[in-house]
Amino acid sequence: MPRILDTQLKQVLSERIRYYNEMGIYDFYRRETALTAVEEVAPATPDILAEQRDLMTPRAKAALPMVEENIFEAANLKPEAGVTDPVRALRLIREDLGDCTRCRLSKQGRKQIVFGVGNPKAELMFIGEAPGADEDQQGEPFVGRAGQLLNNMIKAMGLRREDIYIANIIKCRPPGNRTPERDECETCSPFLMRQIAVIKPKAIVALGAVAAKTLLAINAPMSEFRGRWFDFRGTKLAVTYHPAFLLRDPRQKKETWKDLQMVMRELGMAIPAKGAE
Repeated sequence: MPRILDTQLKQVLSERIRYYNEMGIYDFYRRETALTAVEEVAPATPDILAEQRDLMTPRAKAALPMVEENIFEAANLKPEAGVTDPVRALRLIREDLGDCTRCRLSKQGRKQIVFGVGNPKAELMFIGEAPGADEDQQGEPFVGRAGQLLNNMIKAMGLRREDIYIANIIKCRPPGNRTPERDECETCSPFLMRQIAVIKPKAIVALGAVAAKTLLAINAPMSEFRGRWFDFRGTKLAVTYHPAFLLRDPRQKKETWKDLQMVMRELGMAIPAKGAE
């Protein structure tokens, strides 16, 4: 008969999970590797965490007291769980994000959080890297020069900006528009994952290498990302150049149009004779 955790340990575990929730982390995944050196363990103490249990061998795990499932269910419940209306669900995620101070960017000059914009039921979602100065000022992604080019790309596909959903890997502007650090992406991206789960797009387009590497957890050059489909949690994901890069190197617009045509074919859309200028 499995032992049940005492009240003190239940409270410690619940508080630790709640701490992760406040960081925007709601999903916990079992790692395939095991701590083979840990074959015998003492009875559980309050510093034993849920992720440590996942790392243990079956024999070591069996030596630990069992945790009642409802402890984790109650502490790990996303605010938008069970909400069928995507508009309301996205609002709940935004409220959960709050005036975020989870990473250093909150203290490095950002004016406001740039959450995302567009159709909550969009079939197509564009994901960029991070807000720039214009986005930080207006609170909406892709509204500067790169945003105007993205609008032209969307229009060339026969769509309107309000037909799709646009977001970034991180929601605060890095100082000087520098590339986001890995820990900043890891801290912020769980909120993006929740947005994607609510919207349920048929296809995602990652704009640029930072977005592609973060979403796919693959360190590769753009040449290996482009021209193919990736599976992202059951959703098709394509990669193309970031509009800001295209402003610096307009010669790549033709290549970007090829990527967008691939996306259009996947979505069953008619391909216009002329692409984005």
